[in-house]
Amino acid sequence: MVGREKELSIHFVPGCCRLVEEEVNVPSRRVLVTGATGLLGRAVYKEFQQNNWHAVGCGFRRARPKFEQVNLLDSEAVHHIIHDFQPHVIVHCAAERRPDVVENQPDAASQLNVDASGNLAKEAAAVGAFLIYISSDYVFDGTNPPYREEDIPAPLNLYGKTKLEGEKAVLENNLGAAVLRIPVLYGEVEKLEESAVTVMFDKVQFSNKSANMDHWQQRFPTHVKDVATVCRQLAEKRMLDPSIKGTFHWSGNEQMTKYEMACAIADAFNLPSSHLRPITDSPVLGAQRPRNAQLDCSKLETLGIGQRTPFRIGIKESLWPFLIDKRWRQTVFH
Repeated sequence: MVGREKELSIHFVPGCCRLVEEEVNVPSRRVLVTGATGLLGRAVYKEFQQNNWHAVGCGFRRARPKFEQVNLLDSEAVHHIIHDFQPHVIVHCAAERRPDVVENQPDAASQLNVDASGNLAKEAAAVGAFLIYISSDYVFDGTNPPYREEDIPAPLNLYGKTKLEGEKAVLENNLGAAVLRIPVLYGEVEKLEESAVTVMFDKVQFSNKSANMDHWQQRFPTHVKDVATVCRQLAEKRMLDPSIKGTFHWSGNEQMTKYEMACAIADAFNLPSSHLRPITDSPVLGAQRPRNAQLDCSKLETLGIGQRTPFRIGIKESLWPFLIDKRWRQTVFH
């Protein structure tokens, strides 16, 4: 797995197709990414792979052919992939991250967010791998921001509770692990529903129909590319300094409600926003959300770790493939 390996590639020339064996360099640093088919996992896998790491991703339903298919609830399968690959770093992105789904399927969510995380931490410790467990700002109740790593968590919903229990399970089973808490994410989605930010784009685009948008909860939209960079920087620092462990926070620094995000999206694409209506009441449907769970990121910043993509730039990159009125592409990108 380290040094040089033989790889088969197909060479096409007119009237001929050949199978050629070529030598390829395999980086010596190894990283395993769980949830590699998801929005964050894809970005993390790509970030490590493009920075001289031998990256292996695992997923479940959408894994093949690019990633390994591993059911994280199958402890034997988890044991095998970790012991076979012997990663230096594991970034655990896999989770049930939709608060309303967690409320409706508590047992399944707890198995993935808590039990599987604890087992992964145990297996990582057995091979000496540095585990980064991705957690959430929803471990806080949002009444007294900004939150530092040592502030006492008080989750309002079951999703936040499972992520907090996952943190405890990871740190109990692996003293050298890291917990990285992050807020709402967006990025290069495969479909708009993949992110609570990008899912608003259709409401923005269909300006012939008024749309109610939450203007109560304060969010800090964060690009998955930035979180991926933080994970890599954290891993590389840890390779040099074993004291890098424990809990960390990372977040974008632009405070916005969903209404303000929707208006910013409209503005980025020169679309009208007068049909968007701000709703300032706290939501009554679905899982309870924290009002403002802003994360203080100074601990990572002090270590020289971090990257922030301005929302207007990041959201334009992420959403332009889903732009319905192609005429706008001329004005937006030329």
